[in-house]
Amino acid sequence: MALIIFDATNRYLFSSGSTALQELEWHFFDVVMLLSLAYTLKHNAHVRVDIFYDNFSLKTQTLINILSVVFFILPFSFLIVYISIGFVELSFIQNEMSSDPGGLSYRWIVKSLMPLSFIFLSLQAFKILVIEVKKWRSL
Repeated sequence: MALIIFDATNRYLFSSGSTALQELEWHFFDVVMLLSLAYTLKHNAHVRVDIFYDNFSLKTQTLINILSVVFFILPFSFLIVYISIGFVELSFIQNEMSSDPGGLSYRWIVKSLMPLSFIFLSLQAFKILVIEVKKWRSL
């Protein structure tokens, strides 16, 4: 927030903008969004159609959780990790930087958060899967 306020103040009051600051805002946004995926799943704060889910029995809810991890979260996460590793590698090899004058360099650093965040998401999904399978067996 402080960075956005500082950048907006510079732009509108002093007519002095910075491409690097604007890009840094996006990089911080990327960090927050990507690294919060696993955290959100851990705390069961992800988007779901609770209008139906809440009316199901505990056994049905547990089965839905198991199926969603097995058929949606894990395959999608593995796909993103598989694709994004090459994406990051290419960015690192090319020493990719912003195409805008005055932009940030080392773009591979923020791009490396993509596979890392989905690895974290996969680990959290595995943990949930184990917990939900144990719960389903006990019901």
